[in-house]
Amino acid sequence: MPKHQYDSNLHLSKKNEEKLQTINDIIDEYKNAGYVLTLRQLYYQLVSRAVIPNNVREYAKISTILVKGRMAGIVDWDAIEDRLRVPNLPYWVHDIPDAIQDTINSYRLNRMDGQDVYIECWVEKDALSGVLKRITHKYHINLVVNRGYSSCTAMYDAYTRIHTAILEGKNPVILYLGDHDPSGLDMIRDIKDRLHGFESIVFDIEHIALKTAQVNQYNPPPNPAKIKDPRSKWYIKKFGNTSWEVDALDPKTLLSLVENNIKSLINIKLYNQMIDQEKEDKERLKEIMNNL
Repeated sequence: MPKHQYDSNLHLSKKNEEKLQTINDIIDEYKNAGYVLTLRQLYYQLVSRAVIPNNVREYAKISTILVKGRMAGIVDWDAIEDRLRVPNLPYWVHDIPDAIQDTINSYRLNRMDGQDVYIECWVEKDALSGVLKRITHKYHINLVVNRGYSSCTAMYDAYTRIHTAILEGKNPVILYLGDHDPSGLDMIRDIKDRLHGFESIVFDIEHIALKTAQVNQYNPPPNPAKIKDPRSKWYIKKFGNTSWEVDALDPKTLLSLVENNIKSLINIKLYNQMIDQEKEDKERLKEIMNNL
């Protein structure tokens, strides 16, 4: 849905109109690159560009301004996505030719087939899943959203996948992305301990973001360390009173980090052979459809 006015009585201050123009500029920039932002990612873009300060009040203000901007027909309704409140409709097609064409469009081989490594990408926050799926889908690897500390059920399921990969002769690797704060860093230890709690299995967990060196390199907006977090004592002793959220990294930077780590682990030649085979298979499916 494009811009559409639903409330013609909304009155915005000149300052807020200017903010909405900046918001539209950011949205267009990322839309042209194929990204749809969440509210939080948009907020961090405004903070990093020194449009607004980094605090809870400003986050609430941006949320309110964005609602008004969309209702007033200033901001595109498709510009911001809510990845939690998503409707679910069963799959359907118009007819048999439509079903065959849909099969051709979605036809995929297991692009990790034959690789000697089994990779999963774990991210602390669901807000980043929409961004990271562009890479995890491309390479056909599991994307796991922790949403904080994972449940016992989720950990057992992960153990089962990793154990199966080991039995198949593969080397399991978890690529982890989380906040640079007490819990975000402690989750690396938690994942190791809890997976080993089922049975002694050999796997690697690589912390690819957000690391101290990346904080220094990309300079994301800082936040106060979460003092109420029971793990804050060791964190503050080591890193001080400041923390940083992984959401604050530019989506293109996040994708590059994940893709570079995946490519460093896999046999690229074998991966490209799978892509070529997919293309050949799709052509064969088109011939079958045309001969019906």
